[in-house]
Amino acid sequence: MEIIIDIDNSVPLFAQLMTQIKEAVLRDRISPGAALPSIRQLANDLELNNKTVAKAYRLLERDSVIQTKGYRGTFVHPDAKVNCTVDLNEWVTTKLGETIAAFRESSVTDSEIRIAFGNVMNSRNN
Repeated sequence: MEIIIDIDNSVPLFAQLMTQIKEAVLRDRISPGAALPSIRQLANDLELNNKTVAKAYRLLERDSVIQTKGYRGTFVHPDAKVNCTVDLNEWVTTKLGETIAAFRESSVTDSEIRIAFGNVMNSRNN
């Protein structure tokens, strides 16, 4: 699997890495169960910060594209190919857009929506 990161691209580096790993899975360049490089190794190979690779791996694991098996390493998830087609950011954006549209139809102001959103987010963190 060849990964090429373009530091001049406006797409964040972690997102470029995620996209390329997903593409490799979808195009059968890496198979379910295949081992991936460690965070440190991949960061070193791509000349990236460890935290950038860690963020990409964390989000790919959240999306069940990869799975970490403790000290044994990181591997492509058995259901990775199906899970690569799910875009949680797009889903969240769609759901929020629908909810905001419903609020606006009920004459709720943007300011009231922002305040309520902030209150809900803050109450969920406690």
